[in-house]
Amino acid sequence: MKTTLTNRKSLWLLLLILAFLITFTVLPKSRKIWTTLKLPTSLHHWNLITESSFPGASLNPATLLTETELRTKEILEKLNQLIPPRPFTHVNTTTSARHSTVSILNPRHTYCRGDQLDILLEARDHLGHRKKYGGDFLRARMSSPALKAGASGKVTDFNNGTYLVSFTLFWEGRVSLSLLLIHPSEGVSALWRARNQGYDRVIFTGQFVNGTTQVLSECGLVLNTKAELCQYLDARDEEAFYCVRPQHVPCAALTHMHSKNKEVSYLSKQERTIFVRSNVGVEIMENFTVISVSKCKEDPDPLKEKCKLGMTSTVPSGHVWKGTWNPVSCRLTPVKMDECLRGKFVHLLGDSTIRQWIEYFKSSINSLKSVDLHDYGKLQHQLAVDLDRNINIQWQKHGYPLIGSSAYSVKDIEYMARVIDRTGGEKNTVIVISLGQHFRPFPIDVFIRRALNVHKAIQRLLLRSPDTTVIIKTENIREMHNDMERFSDFHGYIQYLVMTDIFQDLNVSIIDTWDITIAYGTNNVHPPPYVVGNQINIFLNYIC
Repeated sequence: MKTTLTNRKSLWLLLLILAFLITFTVLPKSRKIWTTLKLPTSLHHWNLITESSFPGASLNPATLLTETELRTKEILEKLNQLIPPRPFTHVNTTTSARHSTVSILNPRHTYCRGDQLDILLEARDHLGHRKKYGGDFLRARMSSPALKAGASGKVTDFNNGTYLVSFTLFWEGRVSLSLLLIHPSEGVSALWRARNQGYDRVIFTGQFVNGTTQVLSECGLVLNTKAELCQYLDARDEEAFYCVRPQHVPCAALTHMHSKNKEVSYLSKQERTIFVRSNVGVEIMENFTVISVSKCKEDPDPLKEKCKLGMTSTVPSGHVWKGTWNPVSCRLTPVKMDECLRGKFVHLLGDSTIRQWIEYFKSSINSLKSVDLHDYGKLQHQLAVDLDRNINIQWQKHGYPLIGSSAYSVKDIEYMARVIDRTGGEKNTVIVISLGQHFRPFPIDVFIRRALNVHKAIQRLLLRSPDTTVIIKTENIREMHNDMERFSDFHGYIQYLVMTDIFQDLNVSIIDTWDITIAYGTNNVHPPPYVVGNQINIFLNYIC
């Protein structure tokens, strides 16, 4: 009996020693394996990276989400509710512009300027059957081409196959109404699923320079490879970009980048039929009656308050009249550009749609001179100064992902949050941010994370320098028939919703260029100069 107890004690002692050895030898190796896996930049990925760097971290790091990850998850859940899965069996069961019906609610013989015109849309499929659910991506617009006038309409989805389309009759004259079926709800559902399925619709190629040798290597937000990677990480903000490490070349030797679209699709063959040119942006109100709008009242319009920072936007936010933008909630006044910008430091951050602003400034102010920063290409950092008026305007591209078929330098690439963090800020400093177009081909969590990081950086800026002016410029609408899976305006619209939701609690102003470009009907990612000039006129009224 005594021998048996002794043997049991020895066995327990042996088990304790084994457990001790496993804990301090096997588990660290196991955790090291997890941290070197090439996982997507998703909810648990960053915890694995950051926690592997700290001794004593939890052995189950995936259960702990950072503040950014929790907020990202919350926004994703809201978007998934907004865009529920829709059944798709055949193109005939999708929404048909030709078979859908529209009717004016409470029609009148006479319409007056300032009235609201409401139209009921009943969506039907190609077989003429009433749709039982909503979710169609529609675009409403009213226009009078002879008057160079236009405005967006407001679409309310009742989620049962019917929609209320509301137009504010801003001007007198003959008004044409348009309601485009950009994508049926089945196409919207397919685009949403496909977008969040893969990171490889765009191939990035990095150029590494080692002495006189140049080496090209595959790069991306996520790389599905077992090869050794160069990791360009911002651990604080959970941002990452990778390149396959070239042989005998250090990771720091990366100098330039370019990209091209990859022949890959996450849509089924049947789903792709929804996005052929003839099925995108189809007019529903093709044979609809032109509305005649009269003045009706002789009373002058009440004088609206001058536009200024922090004013609440409406839907629609304004209208175009004789080519000029007129906001609903305030009035724009003529501003002399060079005097308004006197003594100002204007930092334009983002994509090429905000680069158009610095190009417009340079073409409009003769005394504004470009400074040669010894780089090349359209994505190079730009600086323009007027020494007499002490004007300093800079444009800087945002960090990865940055799509461009021409090679661009990566040496001056910074994430927006870092640029904002190193900006001192004061009453004459103005930061304008434009973010979105380059994110459309990638899962939405990449964009949400970037927007949240910019939000936090602006919070820090306004805490240390509350007099700094920060303006968000939303996305432009773009070409309607160009590679829908990557660049559809549906992706842009979702990002537009994300931006307005994330930044609503900050003391920033938003220039709603999404609504403005719909009103102008440009359908061009780079609208013409007269549209850019009207965007800038809002900006000048805000800061002067």
